[in-house]
Amino acid sequence: MSVEIRRGTVRFVSRAARRETKHSFAFGEHYDPERLSFGPVVCHDDHHLRGGTGFEAHRHTDLEIVTYVVSGALEHSHTVDDTAAEPVRVEAGSLALLSAGAGVSHSEVAVSGAGPVRFVQVWLRPDEPGATPSYAVHPDATSLEVPGVAGARLDVVRLGTGEATTLPEAARVHAFVSRGALVRSSLAEPVQAGDAFLFVDEPAHEVTAAVPTELLVWSFRS
Repeated sequence: MSVEIRRGTVRFVSRAARRETKHSFAFGEHYDPERLSFGPVVCHDDHHLRGGTGFEAHRHTDLEIVTYVVSGALEHSHTVDDTAAEPVRVEAGSLALLSAGAGVSHSEVAVSGAGPVRFVQVWLRPDEPGATPSYAVHPDATSLEVPGVAGARLDVVRLGTGEATTLPEAARVHAFVSRGALVRSSLAEPVQAGDAFLFVDEPAHEVTAAVPTELLVWSFRS
């Protein structure tokens, strides 16, 4: 049993022209042998983009990639076996799941004219390699189960000031504050936007919002 509070202020930061990314786990030039993964999670990135900028086409294999758009709008394009799908606009509040499987090339660019874009993206190792690639967007979704990773679930929890929620009991829980703040509790001093709880084999915990708050809560069977 363990509780860790991962503060946004100690995340790894990557910067490029008109974009910034905060990494929860080792990524690229940011290597930390103590922070390589959390269960099936190998990447948890908080991306900030200016309009018209982002990530041009690049390739992935054997990853389940979950994207939550916090604000603005993102244009997603992908190609499988030289066949390009129509670009998809992913609005704020939407969840998207890209199963890279046997191989997919995709791009993610902030929609011009929609203002700055912020999105949180999580990469998970699938249970089985080489699956058929797929992509789906779930507008205004508040929960998502990842078929390629048994027992993996994401819940989007929105709280008003003073409202409470119970973080689930599971083998592993990763609860990220995407907006707002939580009040001081027995778990920690006030937890703010960009901070996260990481629980291993913990019982359920109740948290309370200090201001209007949004949580991205992952739970895992193992």
